[in-house]
Amino acid sequence: MDGLDRLRKEARAGGGQKRIQQQHARGKLTARERLELLLDPSSFNELGTFVSHRCAELKLHEQRHPGDAVVTGSGRVDGRPVFVYSQDFTVLGGSISEVVGQKVGQVMDLALSSMTPVIAINDSGGARIQEGVASLSGVGEMLLKNTLCSGVIPQISVVVGPSAGGAVYCPAITDFVFMVKGISQMYITGPDVVRAVTGEEISHEELGGAEVHARKSGVAHFIADSEKECFAAVGRLLSFLPGSNMESAPVVETGDDPERIDEGLLELVPDDPRRAYDMKKLISSVADNGDFMEVHQHFAPSIIVGFARLNGRSVGIVAQQPSYLAGVIDIDASVKAARFVRFCDAFNIPLVSFVDVPGFMPGISQEHGGIIRHGAKLIYAYAEATVPKVTVITRKAYGGAYIVMSSKHLRGDINYAWPSGQIAVMGAEGAVNIIFRKDIAASANPEETRKKLVADYEEKFSNPYRAANLGYIDDIIDPRQTRRHLIKALEMLEGKTQDNPPKKHGNIPL
Repeated sequence: MDGLDRLRKEARAGGGQKRIQQQHARGKLTARERLELLLDPSSFNELGTFVSHRCAELKLHEQRHPGDAVVTGSGRVDGRPVFVYSQDFTVLGGSISEVVGQKVGQVMDLALSSMTPVIAINDSGGARIQEGVASLSGVGEMLLKNTLCSGVIPQISVVVGPSAGGAVYCPAITDFVFMVKGISQMYITGPDVVRAVTGEEISHEELGGAEVHARKSGVAHFIADSEKECFAAVGRLLSFLPGSNMESAPVVETGDDPERIDEGLLELVPDDPRRAYDMKKLISSVADNGDFMEVHQHFAPSIIVGFARLNGRSVGIVAQQPSYLAGVIDIDASVKAARFVRFCDAFNIPLVSFVDVPGFMPGISQEHGGIIRHGAKLIYAYAEATVPKVTVITRKAYGGAYIVMSSKHLRGDINYAWPSGQIAVMGAEGAVNIIFRKDIAASANPEETRKKLVADYEEKFSNPYRAANLGYIDDIIDPRQTRRHLIKALEMLEGKTQDNPPKKHGNIPL
C-alpha cells in the first residue's frame, strides 16, 4: 500500500512542485485545481491514473509521470453527470502523446456510450514532438472522437492556456468554447512561425487571445476575466442543456408567472422606423426572471443568440439587434445564427426568434466574401430544424431576410407579429422608388407625389395584416402579452414530431 500511495501522490503532483509554482506564477491553475472548481465536491472519479508515456527517446525516458499530461475521469456538475479531461501543462507542457490521446479517447467513448456531456479543459502546446507520428495518432484519436460525439452529446471546451497546432481543432469541433482573458491562446502556428514565414511581428495575445477570438474570429463563444468566473459560466451553460440528443433539457422551477405582462413593451419599438432600440430588453422581458445567457456576445452583434427559459423550459433565442447596423444579416451573423440553430435542433431545444431585419448586408466586400453562400447556411439551418419554432416579428421583416428568420415558408410552426410589424419585399421608400420611378419623375411635384405613394404603400403592404390574411402570420398580438403567447405556443408544440426525408446527411453550404 505504501508504494500505491506514493504513486498516487506522484500523480497528483503532476510535473512537480517547481512546475506547479511556475503555473501559478503565470496566473493559471493546475489541471486538478480546475477540476475542483468545475465539479461538485468529492464527485471526481479518476481514470488512467498510472498510465505513462511509452516514448523511449532519451530526453523523455526519465520524465515518466503517472497519468502523463492529462487528468481524465467523470464527475458531477450541480448533481448531473459529466465526463471530463484536463490537460496538465506542468507535465511536458501539456503536450499530447499517444497515451494522452488514448486516455482522452476512453473518456469520450464512455461519454458517448452513457450519453453524457463531456468537458475538455485545454492547456497544451500541441502534439509531443519527441514522439513523432505516435503523438499525431493521439491528436487524430481525439479529433475523431470529437466528430463522432457531435450532435449526440454536448461538448464544451474550456481553453485556459495555449491550444496550438493541429490539436486546436479539438475545441474547434466542440459545441462551445470558453476562454479567459490574459491566459488563453488558440492558433495553428505561433508568433515565431508567423514571423519566420510572413515576416509579421505579433504577440501571442494579439494572434490568438480571448478577445481576438471572441470579437474577430468567432472561435470563442464565451470569455471570462478569471478561471473561477469561467468555470461558473460552464456550470450555468450546462443547466440549460440536456445530457444528450435523446433527452430534453431539465425543467427548472423559476417561480415566474407565465401570465406576466410587461407594460413597457408597448413603448419598445419607436414610431420612427429609422430609430434603433435594444432587442435585449424584449428578451429579458419575456424570459423567466429576465435570465438570458447570451452566446457569442461580442461576435457579429447585429444578431443575438443564447439560452433562456420560458415557464421553466429551456429555449434557444435568435434575434436581430436593431441597435447595431439596424439588425442587418451579414456573413458573420449568418454563420453565428446558423450554428446556434443547428445546435438547438440537435439537442431538442425549441427555438424562439424575434425579427426586426431590413435584409442581408449589401456591399462589394459582402458579395465577394460569399454572403450568398454564408446566408444560405442560415436558411438551411432553419429549414432543416424539426424542433418547435415560434417567431415574433416586432418591426421590419423584409425580403429574403423575412423568409430566412423562421417564417412559415421554412416550416416555422407559430408566427406572431406585433401591430408594428412591417412585412414586405423591401421598405416602402425603396419599393416606391422602383415601382413608381417614372410616375414620380413625370409629376409636377415629385417629392409630394413620392410621399403620397410611400404612405399608400405602407398602408397596403408594410403591415402585418396582409400576411395574416394569407395565413403567414398566426396572430397579431399585444406586445405586453408576448411572454404569455410564447409559453402557450410552446406548450401546444411540446409533443411535436417532424421528420426530414431519409438521407445519410444533407449538404449544407459550408
